[in-house]
Amino acid sequence: MITNRTTEHPILPLILHRWSPRAMSGEPIQEEELLPLFEAARWAPSSYNGQPWRFIVARKDTPSWETFLNLLIEFNRSWADKAAALVVICSHQNFEFNNKPSITHQFDTGAAWENLALEASHRGLVAHGMEGFDYEKARKELHIPPEYDVLAIVAIGKPGKKEELSPALQEREVPSQRKPLKEILFEGEFKE
Repeated sequence: MITNRTTEHPILPLILHRWSPRAMSGEPIQEEELLPLFEAARWAPSSYNGQPWRFIVARKDTPSWETFLNLLIEFNRSWADKAAALVVICSHQNFEFNNKPSITHQFDTGAAWENLALEASHRGLVAHGMEGFDYEKARKELHIPPEYDVLAIVAIGKPGKKEELSPALQEREVPSQRKPLKEILFEGEFKE
């Protein structure tokens, strides 16, 4: 349980205690452990129930693992190689029912990612989202059509030992705090 975080108002402990560690054990993850995360993502809200999110998965020790791992920048590759799965998240830019642009497709896909992250946390798994990868290489090597935005890669795995990370990463391996509500919540109009 995370003890260094405090809220200004009571919230669900699952939300408060979710964080994105980098330390993973390197153990494999079985399909029955992995699929519930995507089931949780599937139930996220979306505009017109469009469900624009798509997930492309590579599990460790499968033929596609090295392809996914090599999409990451060196910094992320240095710790994500201990993940059990890497997931590329994409979002369809248009509604399927009329093929018109969906302004909120990325917003909706973010809700699906959050459901996945919360479900992982609830199950005692690590889910760490990243932007540090080659987006165009991902699009090309994974055959992602142009009507989908490539948004993020998530490393999923079983918790590992902080001590197995590099010394610089060990220092960062703590749950982060959040900005106070007064910095992110405005009434009536936007304020600096």
